[in-house]
Amino acid sequence: MAFSPTPINSCCPNPGKNAPPGSINEGTNLVPQWLLRRNKHRGKPMSGTREWLVQWLKDAHAMEEQAETMLNGQLNRLESYPELSERIRLHLDETKGHAARLGTCLERLGEDTSALKDAGGKLLAMAQSLSGVFAGDEVMKGSLASYTFEHMEIASYTILIATAESLGETEIARACEQNLREEEAMAEWLHNKLPATTGQFLARSASDSDNAKR
Repeated sequence: MAFSPTPINSCCPNPGKNAPPGSINEGTNLVPQWLLRRNKHRGKPMSGTREWLVQWLKDAHAMEEQAETMLNGQLNRLESYPELSERIRLHLDETKGHAARLGTCLERLGEDTSALKDAGGKLLAMAQSLSGVFAGDEVMKGSLASYTFEHMEIASYTILIATAESLGETEIARACEQNLREEEAMAEWLHNKLPATTGQFLARSASDSDNAKR
């Protein structure tokens, strides 16, 4: 699950211009904090497949916690795109279910889930969700970030399914498959709606830039 997403500033100018100093958005909007922090708590190398499955499930849980905060931030600011808002609201509920399933998977492996809440990651995800507030194309930056994040989640669950299946953990593989299907559906929906969202933004920005951006 070691991903290296292409920084948003490779295609868009100054994406982190208005980001809080030192945040994950300073220079890039797309580096998830759960990836940056994942090695801090490792005191020794892990060689067993089961240990990797546990670690990757925890990483995925942190990823879903961050996604929940990001989606909440977007939902609270979208005003002029009702169809997009409704789909984000639906996926927010799905995201909460994803985290719950991952917690159940970890319990199945005998892991303590009481310390899974990642407040630091949530705060940084909040900074990420607000990073486009002062941008003239906030809704477009949010769409780009969401579409990219969905594909990191898709890759994460693909890895988890393969690992669980190698251990014969069919229930864990099944739970990750359910999460994967919902992430794929969200990514497909975002992809299909990008042209319409872009058209709406361009039409509105010609007359009311503040209304257009969100």
